[in-house]
Amino acid sequence: MTPLKVYVTRMIPDEGLARLRERCEVSVNPEDRPLTRAELLTRSAGMDGVLGLLTDRIDAGFFDAVPGLKGYANYAVGYDNIDLPEATRRGIPVSNTPDVLTQATAELAWTLLLAVARRVVESDRVMRSGTWPGWGPLQFIGADVSGKTLGIVGPGRIGQAMARMSKGFGMRVVYWGGRQPSRVLEDEMGAERLSFAELLSQSDFISVHLPLNPETRHLFNADTLRMMKPTAFLINTARGPVIDEADLVEALNKRIIAGAGLDVYEAEPKMAPGLDTCPNAVLLPHVGSGTHSSRTGMALLAAENLLAMLEGRTPPTCLNPEVLSKK
Repeated sequence: MTPLKVYVTRMIPDEGLARLRERCEVSVNPEDRPLTRAELLTRSAGMDGVLGLLTDRIDAGFFDAVPGLKGYANYAVGYDNIDLPEATRRGIPVSNTPDVLTQATAELAWTLLLAVARRVVESDRVMRSGTWPGWGPLQFIGADVSGKTLGIVGPGRIGQAMARMSKGFGMRVVYWGGRQPSRVLEDEMGAERLSFAELLSQSDFISVHLPLNPETRHLFNADTLRMMKPTAFLINTARGPVIDEADLVEALNKRIIAGAGLDVYEAEPKMAPGLDTCPNAVLLPHVGSGTHSSRTGMALLAAENLLAMLEGRTPPTCLNPEVLSKK
């Protein structure tokens, strides 16, 4: 019996590759970089399954290049890189990797929040430069966190974890988003559901945990940023294009808001011009899931999803399970 063939578009933790190799013939992109479009299509051709990243555009052109594809597994929670309706139309199951990175991403959001509020990066830069003259009462005065209002934009798993971690700071929690009220946030946290405008005007810290779609793209722009408090901070560990980055640069430079902490960007790996020189921004290179347990968990879940698709089983986290009933 000919073994099933799988292509992995970027190196992932060994545990996931080992799981795939137990049952499949596996080829892996050996270079630590995203594939070009041409490389993705050429190397995926003839494969039964593909395990890819957010940087891989999975659309009609991809499906045309891989006519025998039995399933695609995304090594990510987000899936705006995938034309899901097209995959569904063609009867191809698709999966993502939720849950396993929830805590790590929420912790990273808190890291950004505290770092920008207390001006950690600015202070570190001065200390390393050798120019610090010694303690002074007016140096690096930051913002208080305890007792302030935390606004959660997107009350899903990561937003809920972010809110739970605020208990130690005695924060008031408000939230916006979701089709229905969040019983978790309201019952566990006493959180209050507000309109978007109310959340913007009342929050001292706003943490974004939304998926990217046409409704959320550029949700934060020149107009909505001006609705925030001038003392407020914006944290984004979700998807970069939720924020209009050029508008954010202007808001930071003009002190329309106090600061921002970003782990994701509108045109990764590039940043909007001027963002890198904003002293009131803390900028990280998309490391929200960057812990050993999270990245390994993602690899194992993506591998299990793909194996299930190839073997005709139900994947643990299938995004279009309706295609399975048609097989």
